Amino acid sequence: MAESPVRVAYYYRTRWGAHAEFIDLFTRNHWPILREQLRDGRFLEVTLDVPRFHGDGRADWDVLVTILYRDWAAMEAHAEAEIAARLFPDQVAYRAEEQGRFALLEAHWDVPLEPVALPG
Repeated sequence: MAESPVRVAYYYRTRWGAHAEFIDLFTRNHWPILREQLRDGRFLEVTLDVPRFHGDGRADWDVLVTILYRDWAAMEAHAEAEIAARLFPDQVAYRAEEQGRFALLEAHWDVPLEPVALPG
């Protein structure tokens, strides 16, 4: 019996005024790595969501990325470094931008989700 897919929610809370820069760096540097893993079949789906409205300032997150992994083994595999080295030949610049992206955060946490079947 094949293992079921695993969905993980990745929550980010950016510093005030840094939201657009974080999204720009994410889509420029991290999305290509995620896209490669979609193509390779490790991921079945990747989504990026942000709140539509600004809200009252109490939100715990302002960027949500969800990844549907093929299975638990795919979730535990780590191919990001090899993919990043291939996609970004200037590793010094890449690492500096990734360090800058994480410096824009106030908080970040990953939540593997357990599906619960709803009745009828």
